[in-house]
Amino acid sequence: MKLLAVPAAVVMAGAFATTTQAQQTQPQTQAQPQTQTQTQTQQRTQTQGQAQPRTQQQAHMPMYPQGYIGADAMFWDLSNDVGPSGDSAGLRLRGGAQFNEFFGVEAHLGTGGSDGPVELDHLIGAYGKGILPLSQEFRLYGLAGITEVDFDVSREDGFSYGAGAEFDIAPNFSVGADYMRYLDRSDRTFDAASVGLRFRF
Repeated sequence: MKLLAVPAAVVMAGAFATTTQAQQTQPQTQAQPQTQTQTQTQQRTQTQGQAQPRTQQQAHMPMYPQGYIGADAMFWDLSNDVGPSGDSAGLRLRGGAQFNEFFGVEAHLGTGGSDGPVELDHLIGAYGKGILPLSQEFRLYGLAGITEVDFDVSREDGFSYGAGAEFDIAPNFSVGADYMRYLDRSDRTFDAASVGLRFRF
């Protein structure tokens, strides 16, 4: 009986030692670091969250190129040193395209009668347009180009220039006014002041 008791004690002691060593050799569980994919995903999510306000602001910015058309009441005056003069009110149509915040092109087509000896059959012209935005709704601009003016007594063309201002009253509508010198000769000038509406599309 004593011989059997000794091996049993040895076996139990060995098993206890083996279990203790196994517990000591087990790696302690630690929080695993984030993988590179998880880190990149979080960075993209944070970047998108930060960029969202800029995206909403950009949604309100105009897209270029931007076309527009307009209609104006035109009050014109022909001053002539060597021939008949006249003045009257007429109608002017205009259209153009704006390529960026500061530059565009514009065309004019106008007509109107006269209470004097000269009648305006039509005017037609094309111009470059420089724009000075003073705010998101208000801007100044200058025009320079060529105009053909057809009166009932003569037809002529020449260099033209002018300036104006516009104010937005709605997202696509603005009111504006300008003053143009359509003809500038040494002996005669043809000027027009206009006021009207413009629609952007």
